[in-house]
Amino acid sequence: MLRRSKRRRRRSLGWRILRAIKKELSYGGIYGLEWGDPDLVPPLGFVRDRYVLPYINADQCAVEIGPGGGRWTRYLLGFRKLYVIDYYSELLEEVKRRFRRPHVTFIKNNGTDFPGMDDHSVDYLFSFGTFVHLDTYLIEAYLDNMRPILKPGVNVVIQYSDKTKIMAQIKPGFAENTPEKMRSMVLGAGYRICEEDLTSMWHSSIVRFTL
Repeated sequence: MLRRSKRRRRRSLGWRILRAIKKELSYGGIYGLEWGDPDLVPPLGFVRDRYVLPYINADQCAVEIGPGGGRWTRYLLGFRKLYVIDYYSELLEEVKRRFRRPHVTFIKNNGTDFPGMDDHSVDYLFSFGTFVHLDTYLIEAYLDNMRPILKPGVNVVIQYSDKTKIMAQIKPGFAENTPEKMRSMVLGAGYRICEEDLTSMWHSSIVRFTL
């Protein structure tokens, strides 16, 4: 019964996402920018300049989990190979419409996996706006499932819900997570934390880690 309820919630979320995409497109917008454009919002610009742009490398391979409409994808196109992954086909179709390139591969996963990706192939993995909504068991599954595809020395950057902050506590849909919990999950999955950013975002925090 619990699994059935979770499936219903995911289908319901998929329809809500589709309606939101259509609404934004009807106004000529880009789905996801309503939550902030990194080119215009200073904290998001800081995230772009510190955790994304310095890692762009034309000789390397990158993964983005949960692209939305592509507000961060546009900065990742400088990688030699980019995998864009999401559970919702509606989102993938939207981002594919904008960023169809020979070196970009769009993958619909089953929730926390990386179908068709080679082992030890990824130099950089980024996710913003997705893990803030994931329960801890899904985060743990993602952390386990991403290990095989990552190269030694990889940089993984993940934004997550931080319920120690008031804005996260009142934000609808934000998962029950904290820096202490996230730190425990990352270390427990066998990663090494490089840095934590607990102050830049008003409702979330960011962790960068490696193998």
